[in-house]
Amino acid sequence: MDDLIRCGWCDGDPLYREYHDLEWGVPEYDSTKLFEMLCLEGAQAGLSWITILRKRAHYKQVFDGFNPDLIARYDDKKVTALLNDPGIVRNRLKVNAFIKNARACLKMRDSGLTLDDYFWDFVDGTPIQNAWISLDQVPNNTLLSDRMSKDLKKRGFSFVGSTICYAFMQAAGLVNDHLVDCHRYQQC
Repeated sequence: MDDLIRCGWCDGDPLYREYHDLEWGVPEYDSTKLFEMLCLEGAQAGLSWITILRKRAHYKQVFDGFNPDLIARYDDKKVTALLNDPGIVRNRLKVNAFIKNARACLKMRDSGLTLDDYFWDFVDGTPIQNAWISLDQVPNNTLLSDRMSKDLKKRGFSFVGSTICYAFMQAAGLVNDHLVDCHRYQQC
């Protein structure tokens, strides 16, 4: 264990600390990675994030590296195989959401809009820098995540409620919600 100050939500588990220190809140611009992050935030709904972190490598394997071109073509046989795979959260709605989201992502791309441009447009291309002192101050959702959620749903995405969208925004670095005394705050 080191003596670094971290956001309180990642204490206790080395996997949480690694995710916090290396990924969470770092601005992400790769559309495939953003798609992965959005899908995994949806998979996390109702569960703890550590559950998804522990299954993330397997998710990436069975969901073809989160390639929306491949996921959009999944058929009933593939869905059945996924629902029988103990390495992921076996929830039909969540598995189907990955496919639905891949198809919606492809429609956006076909219209000339990439996911990175789409998401970063919500914050005018620059991460929102919050200055939270305690975890109690960090919101579960905001007017911006409400707007993102509504627009994603209109575009055919699912499992993209406002709370999921805000968690995605935090993870993808669209907002910096590291606490001000966290060693990652200034870096993000």
